[in-house]
Amino acid sequence: MLLLGSIMLLIKRPPLGVNRRDWLVIAAMLAYAAVSMLEVWWDGQGSSGLDKPSRFVLAIPAMLLVMAYPPKLSYLWAGLAIGAIGAGSWAAWQKLVEGEWRAGGYTHVIQFGNLSMLMGILCLAGLGWAWVQPRRMPWLALLLVGALMGILGSLFSGSRGGWIGLPFVLLVLYQGYGRQLPSMLKIGALLAVVIGGLLMYFIPQTNVQLRVHEAFNDVELYILDDNPATSVGARFEMWKGASQLILEKPFTGWGENGYKQGMQALADKGVVHGVATIYGHAHNEFIDAFAKRGMVGLAVLLALYLVPMRLFARQMTAENLELRSLAVAGVLLPVAFIDFGLTQVFLTHNSGVMMYAFLLAVLWGLYSRQCKESAPS
Repeated sequence: MLLLGSIMLLIKRPPLGVNRRDWLVIAAMLAYAAVSMLEVWWDGQGSSGLDKPSRFVLAIPAMLLVMAYPPKLSYLWAGLAIGAIGAGSWAAWQKLVEGEWRAGGYTHVIQFGNLSMLMGILCLAGLGWAWVQPRRMPWLALLLVGALMGILGSLFSGSRGGWIGLPFVLLVLYQGYGRQLPSMLKIGALLAVVIGGLLMYFIPQTNVQLRVHEAFNDVELYILDDNPATSVGARFEMWKGASQLILEKPFTGWGENGYKQGMQALADKGVVHGVATIYGHAHNEFIDAFAKRGMVGLAVLLALYLVPMRLFARQMTAENLELRSLAVAGVLLPVAFIDFGLTQVFLTHNSGVMMYAFLLAVLWGLYSRQCKESAPS
């Protein structure tokens, strides 16, 4: 809908006021898409390989539309809260009523859990905006419920990769909001986080404790028993194989098809276990990009995350809490995806590509417009 709406930019031609910071974000998106498309071409993947990188190109008109005709911020924060509540509620139903081992919504459990977590933590970013609204308490309550349900959706999915980055999420939130809070409120928030974490760990229905123990057990089996046939062990084998492929072609990479062939060759030689050939990726966004697209592929992936993060971070302490909330959300988006990418290649999935590309487009469009309106004339 945003893409279709951007056709109005050609008809009405509103002044966009695109500045250097806007061009940097656009350049990061275009660079990632271009390198990915080049890989598709020289690796002989066919037109279907253009599908996911093209989303980053198509998100740019959507970003310009948001900059030209920004929606009310209440729509953004209400949408995130409703999305998080929906994800958490559906996960709870699947887990507690239907008896699913891991809640997965209508997609893979890892994608579902991590995107539920993403919406939850973005609700926390919106608390600054809610604080300065005329109807402060209902908005604060809605966003806090959204945060809780989004995080619960992740816990019920059992997707451990989304839990690793929570300390960094809390650090971003502290940088954005924590320094100005009274000491007693800081202590209360810390206690709430600790108590909430302990409850999630010890309540059997969440399976958090079991999933944590499984991770340690997988590592022990891999190191002591040389058993890679576990979730963690398979990742270790994929990372080992991909690292070997990187050493052989560090500049150009192997491409999607070449990666599969190279990994199979390593398995045939006994360098890695056959479990490493099951997936067509390395289960790590950064290792996978390096192995398939070489140094340039890794560089544009880092730019896709770090350029927006740096630009959003400039207003993390802005006096205007509406602007600050967008800045905090904009920093949390790449922080979350970097976390997710440590144990999953998130941008090979439609849900991961769409959520990052278009959330970045919406958040940057709103943030850029707010920055320009807040700038002294």
